[in-house]
Amino acid sequence: MTSYFLGVDLGSTTAKAAIVDENAALVGSSVVQMGAVSRQGMRRAIDAALGQAGLEAGDIARIVGTGYGRRLVPGVDRTFTEITCHARGVVEWQPDAGLVIDIGGQDSKAITIDALGLVDEFAMNDRCASGTGRFFEVLARALECEVQEIGALALRGSADLEVSSMCATFAETEIVSLVAEGADPADIAASVHRAVAARILGLVSLVGKRTPVVLTGGVAKNPGAVEFLARALDATLIVPREPQITGAFGAALLARDAAEPSTRGEPLPLISATGATTDCGRCAVPAGRGLLD
Repeated sequence: MTSYFLGVDLGSTTAKAAIVDENAALVGSSVVQMGAVSRQGMRRAIDAALGQAGLEAGDIARIVGTGYGRRLVPGVDRTFTEITCHARGVVEWQPDAGLVIDIGGQDSKAITIDALGLVDEFAMNDRCASGTGRFFEVLARALECEVQEIGALALRGSADLEVSSMCATFAETEIVSLVAEGADPADIAASVHRAVAARILGLVSLVGKRTPVVLTGGVAKNPGAVEFLARALDATLIVPREPQITGAFGAALLARDAAEPSTRGEPLPLISATGATTDCGRCAVPAGRGLLD
C-alpha cells in the first residue's frame, strides 16, 4: 500500500499544501490566497491538495507544518522553519542548487546550500516590506493597476528613477510623487523592480553568491522581478514550475524522510547552519530563527 505525506506552509498571505508519495513524487498541491495566517485558507489548501491527489485525510501517513502558522496545522507531527523546508524542496528539484532566494508576501530569504544539499547559511528580512511581495502591492496601488500586471509593465520601462530600496513606506511616497510629476508608469515600475533587486542583492551579500540560483515564492511569478534580479546578480535564475509550493513540498518531503529513519533519517545536520538578518537602520530586526523547531 502506497504511503502519502502532507506538507503545509501557512504563510502571511497564502496557504500552501503539497502531498508526496513514498517515492517523493508530487501527487497533489494547492495555493490559496487568504488573510493573515488563516485557518480557513489552510483548510481549503489541504482539501484542494487532497482532492487533486484523489485522497482523503485518512490516507496521509505523516504531516509536517511550516511557515508563520505552522503550529496551527491540524494533526501536525512536526514543524520546521521555512528555511529548512525551502532548502529541502529546492534540492529535490534542483540537486546542485547553490543559492535559494525566496521572496514571499511579507519576508524574503537568501539561503546557501552546501555540497551535501544542506543549508549552509541564511539571511532573511521579515520585518520590513522592502524586498517582499508587499512592496509590489504598494507599487500596484500607486499605479492603479493589478499586481499581476506590474512585472510586464516594468519590462517596458527604461528610465532609472529615484526610488528608495530601503523602506517601502518612503518608497510609496516617492512613487506617488513620480506619478504626480507625470513620470511614465513603465519607468516607475522598472525603477521599483530595480530597487527590490538591490535590496535582495544586499541580502545575498550576507551569505555569499553561489550558483545555480533558484528563485521561489510568489514573486517568482513576476517576470519583471525575475529579470531585474537576474541583472543585479549577473546570473541566470532558475524558477520552479510551481515556485509558491516549494516550502510545502519540502515539508512533505521531510515528513517522508522521517517515516523511514533507518534509511533516510531526519536532517539534523541542518541545525548547524548559521543565520543573519538585515537591519535598514530604521526598523529593528531580530536575530535569525533556529532551523529545527
